[in-house]
Amino acid sequence: MEPIHKKKLYQEVLDRLISAISTSEFPPGSQLPSERELMTMIGVGRPSIREAMLSLQQMGLIRISHGERARVINPTPEVLVDQISAAMIMLLATSPRGLDELKEARLWLETALVRIATRNASARDLEHLAALIRDLKDARGDHARFLAADMAFHAQIASMSGNSLIAAVTRGMLDWLSRFKREFVSVRGAERLTIEEHEKIYKAIAAGDGTAASSLMADHIARANKLYEVLGDDSKSNATS
Repeated sequence: MEPIHKKKLYQEVLDRLISAISTSEFPPGSQLPSERELMTMIGVGRPSIREAMLSLQQMGLIRISHGERARVINPTPEVLVDQISAAMIMLLATSPRGLDELKEARLWLETALVRIATRNASARDLEHLAALIRDLKDARGDHARFLAADMAFHAQIASMSGNSLIAAVTRGMLDWLSRFKREFVSVRGAERLTIEEHEKIYKAIAAGDGTAASSLMADHIARANKLYEVLGDDSKSNATS
């Protein structure tokens, strides 16, 4: 039998605070008691309180501002994904297979999501996608604007899944991938090709053909995946999507 390991004191404090937050004793938007007040309430020293508070901040449950008491925040999927972004980018930069695995994960996720988006697409959703394609066309020649419109198109498809967690993870993945784009040289026709591929995906979604939309998305991402670069690579490319 495995021995019973006693929890560290700060973990006991952390459990108490998580319970208080989850039961709305301290609802989102409210401030936690001061360190001194928590020390008195829970009966522990300052180091345990501070370590527990740091853990809460890392979990995305509180925001600590200099000179103010910690404030409870609503743990939305976006907040939770944002909490791990810095660590994920570091992992991708240092792991030999990290970037390849992220590109692979994105391919699997978005080809599945576009099927769901096709099934769920409303008239308003289609109008939004069409507007994003217009934004893409208007941004030609401006790499930053073009990339933003490109990513917004993919994020909109993820949002159409109706699953806020999946949508947040997809937006996170797009952001993590964007960190691996260097200064790009111009590749003739790259913007035109991206626009054409987006238009084909849009038309398949509008036609209600999830199979075609998924196949087009797979081809689109497979092309783009070849253009992301590992940090430290001396080569340069132009990547969109």
